[in-house]
Amino acid sequence: MRSSMHAQRWFVRLSLLATILTLCVVSLGAYVRLSDAGLGCPDWPGCYGSLTVPQSEAAIAHAKTAYPESPLHHGKAWKEMAHRYLAGTLGLLILALFVLGWRARHTLLVTPWLPTALLAVVTFQAMLGMWTVTMLLKPVIVSAHLLGGMTTLAMLTWISHRHVLGQRSRFAMPIRQPGQRWLIRLALLVLFAQIFLGGWTSTNYAALACTDFPTCHGAWLPEVDFANAFHLTRELGQSADGGQLSLAALTAIQWSHRIGALCVFLLFAGLALYLRQFADYRGLALVLATLLVLQIGIGIANLLLHLPLVLAVAHNLGAALLVICTVVLNSKITALKAV
Repeated sequence: MRSSMHAQRWFVRLSLLATILTLCVVSLGAYVRLSDAGLGCPDWPGCYGSLTVPQSEAAIAHAKTAYPESPLHHGKAWKEMAHRYLAGTLGLLILALFVLGWRARHTLLVTPWLPTALLAVVTFQAMLGMWTVTMLLKPVIVSAHLLGGMTTLAMLTWISHRHVLGQRSRFAMPIRQPGQRWLIRLALLVLFAQIFLGGWTSTNYAALACTDFPTCHGAWLPEVDFANAFHLTRELGQSADGGQLSLAALTAIQWSHRIGALCVFLLFAGLALYLRQFADYRGLALVLATLLVLQIGIGIANLLLHLPLVLAVAHNLGAALLVICTVVLNSKITALKAV
């Protein structure tokens, strides 16, 4: 029993550390992608055949010989490798959580199958990272990689909240109506759908397909091509038949993200207003409303200011913070496991 309690204490500490690190990895991944450094290293998991970015003259000469079609840009390569090092560290932490979770399974407030599933998600996430490079930034792979990062963040947030904050309140919930509880569950699904649309917009370089707001190309119903816009197996920049992706397809991608943003705003604004009537949820409702307004504002600013890097990364960070807030809300309305 003493060994189990010791394992639980380390599980709680590492889960909180891993949650913070995941937020950093997701944000850094967005920075790498948005600064066009996703192919800073043409191979995986190393960089030009090395575990670090080539520095010596001999290593640089070898890189030029081995990868003649991929000129070495040290800045982009270091961005890519920094992301890989950080993601690798996170993977080791999650492996430790898997081991500790089973050792402390009788004292945890979550099932040990959750860290097991988390390890599976991160393993698949590593494969997506490899395919991102080997498949030359194929949109469906890059978008799935983004969703994998957000899923990892959501799972770690759930684990951390159950153990770090959950034990204090035991979650005495004022929200009991099944319909309202399902609405809170739905909010998380809608948020992830919108994150996919945002990732699809970014990975297809459609963020500036139209730069006016609230209209697009001066119209409320612009010309769109949804068939090619959401053809998942096509290559980057290509239509379903292998031709160049049209402006109408890029417009359809961005327009869908805008419509999704409107749906998220209405749902989350209503949810925040509803939560204000409960004293235990007012703080969370305020955080949710604040993040929502900031996220919408940053999204509009990205359009009007033509996607400055700092705002583009901030938009990804805002999505990650909304995931954390929504997962915490879902955790709070879910009864704790008895131990």
